[in-house]
Amino acid sequence: MAEHEGSVRLDSWIWSVRLVRTRALAAAACRAGHVRVNGERAKPAQPLKTGDEVRFREEGYERVVVVCELIRKRVGAAVAAECLVDNSPPRPPREFVAAAGQRDRGAGRPTKRERRDLEQLRGQ
Repeated sequence: MAEHEGSVRLDSWIWSVRLVRTRALAAAACRAGHVRVNGERAKPAQPLKTGDEVRFREEGYERVVVVCELIRKRVGAAVAAECLVDNSPPRPPREFVAAAGQRDRGAGRPTKRERRDLEQLRGQ
């Protein structure tokens, strides 16, 4: 896949390398402040260049990728993997991700004491 001259829109590149399912979700993540390019908060139309570091936050986990190749169209997973270098820390195992705050069905709203205990458990 030949490298395109110039630059590519951030939301288009995030979608092309399969970090998100749709380009609309990529643009929404940028507008919500979940995407940073070289440490700066990025807008969807920000131009990307080869060598830029993109930090993409999703579900409490941050992906850190470096742009190796600029692509505009969505490609297969094998080709998309060649367009970036993934420097993300490993995900925590599922058993360590606590499901705090889930109540039994029909238990009603938490009492004030239960709510305080939940907030303390979550670290708020």
